[in-house]
Amino acid sequence: MIRVVLPQHLRTLANVDHEVELKVTAPVTQRSILDALEKHYPMLRGTVRDHSTEQRRPLVRFFACAEDISHDPPDDPLPEVIASGTEPFIIVGAIAGG
Repeated sequence: MIRVVLPQHLRTLANVDHEVELKVTAPVTQRSILDALEKHYPMLRGTVRDHSTEQRRPLVRFFACAEDISHDPPDDPLPEVIASGTEPFIIVGAIAGG
């Protein structure tokens, strides 16, 4: 099972209190995790990725093993500690302003 940590506003939208666990078949990638997330929580469709292009929304960041992987190709395999559920895949809403 893959562990996914969502920002508070997406946890509220998905009606979950903590991180979510998803079954994702290998290879575990950003795309496969987001596909599973949107399948199990359809209310999140379009919040993390654009509906039509499936591109990451500009103010959303992805972290794996404490590293920002937001700009990595979405089909690159993620580290084994993410695939095994030892470490979570983290989705963060970035803050902008001035």
